[in-house]
Amino acid sequence: MGVGDWVRSWPVLRQLSGADPLGRGSAAQSARSKSLEPRTASADRVVHSVCPYCAVGCSQKVFVKDEQVVQIEGNPDSPISRGRLCPKGSASKQLVTGPQRQEKVLYRAPYGTQWQELDLSAAMDMVADRVLDARRRGWQDTDEHGHPLRRTMGLASLGGATLDNEENYLIKKLFTAMGAIQIENQARI
Repeated sequence: MGVGDWVRSWPVLRQLSGADPLGRGSAAQSARSKSLEPRTASADRVVHSVCPYCAVGCSQKVFVKDEQVVQIEGNPDSPISRGRLCPKGSASKQLVTGPQRQEKVLYRAPYGTQWQELDLSAAMDMVADRVLDARRRGWQDTDEHGHPLRRTMGLASLGGATLDNEENYLIKKLFTAMGAIQIENQARI
């Protein structure tokens, strides 16, 4: 790059000599920044979601390419956040794509002495099977007088104080829908 090219590439010179005297448009762009394309431009589809962190419920646009999340941004159509996300919400892409995300679980079989690695989907299937089995075995359709109960005594829930409002709400709805009546939270004990 010669001296003349360097001077022409200097933003202040482009700002003073061009049509952008305030330096808010083309004068502030380098050749590299002009050639950049947003990650969202190459997305195959956009999936609407809600930020998982707090009780505000900011709407998000999740940009997906080849079934992989490429970007998560605020949804400008949301009446709640109007497209804005807090720092945690802005970093929520790391929640689903970060290298620290666990994709295996450790499992020790009953009476086993060694831990073994299981795929996360296999572990979730095991949990679902056991929940359904406990629900079925503890099911009470009626009491001894024939009054309808439609409940299970095979399940109970004890929520923790580190769960947020949404998690506690969903746990309560889930266990109630499964027929459990023993639903409690650490905060009440």
